[in-house]
Amino acid sequence: MIEGLKPYAEYKESGLPWLGRCPRHWNVRRTKILFHERVQKGFPNEPLLAATQTKGVVKKEDYETRTVTAQKDLHLLKLVEVGDYVISLRSFQGGIEVAHCRGIISPAYTVLKPQKQAVSRYYSHFFKAKPFIDSLSLFVTGIREGQNIDYERLSRAEMPMPPKDEQAAIVRFLDHANRKIDGFIRAKRKLIGLLNEQKQAIIHRAVTRGLYPDVLLKPSGIPWLGDIPTHWDTPLLGRCLTHIEQGWSPVGAEGELGERQWCVLTLSAVRRGVFDPEAIKPVSKSADIPRDIEVANGDLLLTRSNTRDRVGDVCLVKDVRHRTLLCDLIYRLTLRKGAFVPQFLVYQLLCPLGRGQIEKDARGSSGTMPKISQSHIKAWRVLLPPPEEQQAIVELIEIESGPIDTAIARTEREIALMQEYRTRLTADLVTGKLDVREAAANLPEAPAEPAAEEVLEEELLEETEPEEAE
Repeated sequence: MIEGLKPYAEYKESGLPWLGRCPRHWNVRRTKILFHERVQKGFPNEPLLAATQTKGVVKKEDYETRTVTAQKDLHLLKLVEVGDYVISLRSFQGGIEVAHCRGIISPAYTVLKPQKQAVSRYYSHFFKAKPFIDSLSLFVTGIREGQNIDYERLSRAEMPMPPKDEQAAIVRFLDHANRKIDGFIRAKRKLIGLLNEQKQAIIHRAVTRGLYPDVLLKPSGIPWLGDIPTHWDTPLLGRCLTHIEQGWSPVGAEGELGERQWCVLTLSAVRRGVFDPEAIKPVSKSADIPRDIEVANGDLLLTRSNTRDRVGDVCLVKDVRHRTLLCDLIYRLTLRKGAFVPQFLVYQLLCPLGRGQIEKDARGSSGTMPKISQSHIKAWRVLLPPPEEQQAIVELIEIESGPIDTAIARTEREIALMQEYRTRLTADLVTGKLDVREAAANLPEAPAEPAAEEVLEEELLEETEPEEAE
């Protein structure tokens, strides 16, 4: 994709430590010259907007997550026009967001109106480029959870301003590259979906029929399940549990996690049967820590809220960091001794047997973020073979699904590498490290409907901050 791209013929020092050298013919301008702050209020009938790190500034009604919605004093919210940029509470982490629709947003946010030198979509890419995001640390005020960008300081800072035709060339090339990258990622995610379906078929067959194809069967008493081996029981899950715990929702601390600092799991720690020990965020060092919800290896976790296909996701904890706490969106289930081999129950809740009950019980006012209660969990019907047979089934599943897991991991790595490539390519182009003028001029016409970037719902959940000033 970047074959033939070369650096510019001549460079100069930009005077910006984070940028270094830039093309000699590029200008450098103060932010307040390129963008004027928009402070217009008194538009209570405009739609409410949400600033997101993956979709930009969109209508809140189209972004159904845990954001707080203003109910009064709408006339105090700031007007945002299409093409404006918004500095939100998390912009120092993810960049400045472009607005895709007109509406109103929290007065705690800064709204920037691009001037004629900056009307191209070049700055949509520039504001999300890693070098610029890194530079925002120079303008952050506050500590830990109170951090925010000081726009007064940022407005005096300088940023590159390529010629307008060159801005257009960069946008044209990046749009073309992103369509290719998005197509690659969609294809890989489709492959992962097919591999997961294959794995689910293996798991479902094993946890509902056992090891032997000629085993005697009996009616399960569950219409949608059918027959099961005669020596299996079908208790309610609640009878196999001694305790269900819900975690804690502390205010996260910013900055690096200290070696002895407490942290809390994020929702993405539980991901389709796999525990991610890196899905954590620091807890303020001054917080009063409830140590009875520290997570330990071997714990059985189940998500309390998520998108419909992910609520009730389950896993066993492995390789957890010391001083990691359970979050409020995850339950910890304690099994009655001798009832279940934990991994057998995990497989059962991941397959159609479990998912059918979980998704049926998932409730919530938002169609995308339903919740399940402890009473729901206790009422789920489970299949209970003898413990030694459970262990044998687990071993069979792991043997048969091993090659599938390897293929999924390899495909996920390919996606991650392509996303890293996108990040690096964007940074190189918007900062003038590579010249795309000739390459952009030779590109084919873009399709009328460019492919939208796919975004995982569980990522959206954890990116959206409450709009505190509302």
